[in-house]
Amino acid sequence: MQKTDFHDAVEQVLANDSRYSGDSYYFLQEVLLKAVEMQRKETGGENKHVTGGDLLEVFRDRILDQFGPMAMTVLQEWGLSKSEDVGDMVFNLIESGAFGKSEQDKREDFMDGYKFYDVFVVPFLPESKKIIDGNSDCRDLNIV
Repeated sequence: MQKTDFHDAVEQVLANDSRYSGDSYYFLQEVLLKAVEMQRKETGGENKHVTGGDLLEVFRDRILDQFGPMAMTVLQEWGLSKSEDVGDMVFNLIESGAFGKSEQDKREDFMDGYKFYDVFVVPFLPESKKIIDGNSDCRDLNIV
């Protein structure tokens, strides 16, 4: 199968699923490239498959590095509120031909990766305002 031009793939995805912004897909492309680069460094140049968990880790680190305390605001603007949203975007890009996948890859790989509130909001709250609850997510706290 011929690889689809990324810009064309994003346009196709947005025409079929407008939950997430175009910017979020371009950010995800950066995340995948960074994850691949990191794995190549770790394996001495060997091409190894990037898992959903790998992508979520790099996604978290990149969004915090680039946006810091504004991370949750940016994610909300892009339409993302949970790690499953990242998985939905990945699979939208797989279905459009922009990303590849292995037989083991599935949407469930992105379920419950981490709570957005816990990683993108809590670290920036004053100690007196921190609420960490295993069942909380951004919708529970009216952050989204």
